This record gives sequence, structure tokens and C-alpha cells, in this order.
Amino acid sequence: MATPTAYLPSPVSPDWLNKGDNSWQMISATLVGLQSMPGLVILYASIVKKKWAVNSAFMALYAFAAVLICWVLVAYRMAFGDKLLPFWGKGAPALGQKFLIRRAKVPESLHFYKNGTVESLAEEPFFPMASLVYFQFTFAAITLILLAGSVLGRMNIKAWMAFVPLWLIFSYTVGAFSLWGGGFLYHWGVIDYSGGYVIHLSSGIAGFTAAYWVGPRVKSDRERFPPNNVLLMLAGAGLLWMGWSGFNGGAPYAANMISSIAVLNTNICAATSLLVWTSLDVAFFGKPSVIGAVQGMMTGLVCITPGAGVVQSWAAIVMGILSGSIPWVSMMILHKKSSLLQKVDDTLGVFHTHAVAGLLGGLLTGLLAEPSLCRLMLPVTNSRGAFYGGDGAMQFLKQLVAALFVIAWNLVSTTIILLSIQLFIPLRMPEEELEIGDDAVHGEEAYALWGDGEKYDPTRHGSLNISHSPSPYVNGARGVTINL
Repeated sequence: MATPTAYLPSPVSPDWLNKGDNSWQMISATLVGLQSMPGLVILYASIVKKKWAVNSAFMALYAFAAVLICWVLVAYRMAFGDKLLPFWGKGAPALGQKFLIRRAKVPESLHFYKNGTVESLAEEPFFPMASLVYFQFTFAAITLILLAGSVLGRMNIKAWMAFVPLWLIFSYTVGAFSLWGGGFLYHWGVIDYSGGYVIHLSSGIAGFTAAYWVGPRVKSDRERFPPNNVLLMLAGAGLLWMGWSGFNGGAPYAANMISSIAVLNTNICAATSLLVWTSLDVAFFGKPSVIGAVQGMMTGLVCITPGAGVVQSWAAIVMGILSGSIPWVSMMILHKKSSLLQKVDDTLGVFHTHAVAGLLGGLLTGLLAEPSLCRLMLPVTNSRGAFYGGDGAMQFLKQLVAALFVIAWNLVSTTIILLSIQLFIPLRMPEEELEIGDDAVHGEEAYALWGDGEKYDPTRHGSLNISHSPSPYVNGARGVTINL
């Protein structure tokens, strides 16, 4: 029987192209993209106070779009291109068809033994560069959006618009190249399967740092900040959970055994963590909290990420138990006893759900990484967790040192970026905007209900230097109004 034409080598289907791997990579990229847009857009819009729903959603929406343009213009090749420094690649566009249609490759991932012979070949997935560029973009985008969770409800939107491209270029690309793109931590053998350090530890530390420099919300918001739509919040959380199958399943760059194990482990850990967090809520507060369950889901997903494809499924349960309890203790108990944590207004607790859970996951990977799974995935062929003896204790040390590097870089780079922006744009909204919320910042509200107590009148609030023509809807919600 003749081979179907679609599977014969041709200019659009070269002999190196594996259509199954390419399909899975594009599906994975789409799943990760859905985590951000609409997943986190919906989650953020719903989990905040009503007056900040539009602003919170917009910060996520803007970051998704801005990161993509910066990514293809310069940032992708800073993270996955040719080496400039041991922790940084050479920036260049990823836009030309000659670059995008050739076989994907991470050039600096070729790994050598100490004697100079090749231990692991450079990563060359069986799909085009275009698939890899887009897949890695979705990771960069979600990192910025997670970071935004720390500064919701008070960061000047113009400062945020300047911060996103600068942090992407000067912070995210450094972690990505160092751990994934062939940088010094990659070649040292640090395990970060799908971003426990690159994404979650970095966003948690950078978010906490940004929250410190931007300053706190107004007193009334800090004292009472109820979600405006719990059911819609669950819809956003559901998109986040289901999208994580692409997050961890796409990391091997192939639809292979490791991707299957990673998807299973991801869901096991998330479910375990959610149940443990909920059980602790019931034990200490007498009631199961929906918001708490979402937090537990999140910490489980974050914790498994650095080791999803290199730990056994029983280990995923162990990681879930710890990710549902240790971040719970840090958020519910230690936070209230620490003067530093009390001083910094981390709106959604990103420090606990991402920095603490990401660090926990990275260190647990250094303990529980299974040798045979490591051989299938990692460039350093004798990698193993400390639980399995041999050089495992050294692996744990590598994980710890890498975490300290990521923490230090994000503290310093985020501080420098924000202080530089502050020279030109205030980091925090004016007090009048903080009191009013979306209507003052965007001229829009989340729920356009007629006569719903709109407080911002552009004809009276001249102190904001906003010029508006008279509106027939001054006494009601602006936007689309249906006259019944």
C-alpha cells in the first residue's frame, strides 16, 4: 500500500518532522496559553474586590500581549539562543522564516563530560523552531502574570506597562537561559523540569519585591478584600489546573513516556495538595474554604513542576502532602508572626503559593528524582535524588545553590527595574484612584448595572487632570447600557 502523500518528505513536511510531536507541542502551548488567557484573567478578575476586577484582568491581558511581542523581537534568543554570558544568551529577533521553519534546536544544550567528550547531544526536537518559540513564550507570559498577583489593587497601570518588557528581558531570560537554555546551572546538572525555579520561584520572589517597592493597598482594601465572584474564580482555577497538563506534559519536547508520567504526576500532586490544604482549613477553622482549596491546588501544581517527569507517582503524593501543608503553615501562621511579611502587601499571597511552593518542589526534586527517569530526560546522565544514594546528596546541594541564585537575581533585578521606572512614572496609583478603583483608572466597571452607585464623575474630579466631554451616563455605569 502506498504511503499517503501527507507523510512523504516535502518542503512543508521534511524528513525530520514528527507530526505527532509537533501536534502535541502546539496543543501543549495552547493549553499553557489558556492558563493565562483566559484562565488567570478570569481568576484575577474574580478573586479580587469588585472595584478592582477590570484592572486586575487588564494587567494580565496586557502582560500576555506585551510579552509575546518582546519575546519574538529579542527575548527568545536571550533565553534559548547562542551564549553571550554563562547566564545569558545573545538577543536577536525570532521572526524570519529561515529561522522559524528550520528544525528546532537549543544550541547551547550540547553537554560534555569533564574530559571533553560528548555526554548528551544538543536538544533538537522533531518540530520547527516556530513551535518551540511559541511554546516557550507561553511560559514567559504566565510568569509575568503570576508576578502581577502580588501588586493587584494599587500598582500604577502605566508603571506596569513599562515593567513587563523590562523584567522579561533583564530577569526572566537570565533564569531561563541559566537553567534551560544551556547556561551554567543547566550544565552543572540542576534539575528544573518545567519551571519550578524559572517561573514560580522567580515570580514569587519578584512579586514580593515589587509589592515592597510599590507599597500597600489602601487600608480598607487590606482589611477587607472579598472575591467578587467565587464561582467564576473556580472557572479560572479550573482552566489553570487543566492547562498544567500542557505545562508539564510539553516540557520533554515530545509526546513520549516522560510526558505521560509528568501529566499523571501533575494531577496526583495537585489533588493531594488540595485535599491536605482543605483538611487543614477544616481542622483549624472548622470550615472548608473554596479559596483555600484553590490555594492548595496551586501549591500542588507549583511544587510538582520542577520534578514532574523525574519522580515516581508515590513521590508525587508525598510532594502533594508537603505542598498542601508547608505553604499553608507559611501563609496562615508564619505570615501573621513575621513583621516583614506583615509589612509587605502581597495581594494574592504569591510569595507563599509560588516562591515557597517552588522552592519546596525544587528541593524535594533533589531528594526524590528517580535515576532511571533522570536518564531518560536530563543531560547529566548519572543524576539522581539523595533518596537513591550515590551522588544524590550533591544533587540536593545543586538544587539549593540554584535556588539561591534565582532568589538573589530576582531581588536585585526587580529592585533596579522598579527604582528606574520610578524616576519617570509613580509606581503606585494616586490616592483618589485607589479609593474608587476601576471606574477611575479605566472608566469602566466589571458589572454595568444601571444606577449601581458609580462614584467617579469626570466633571467633578478635576484633580486627576483627565479631560472628558460631558457624558449622558454620568449618573450610571458607563459602557453598554440597555434601556428596558
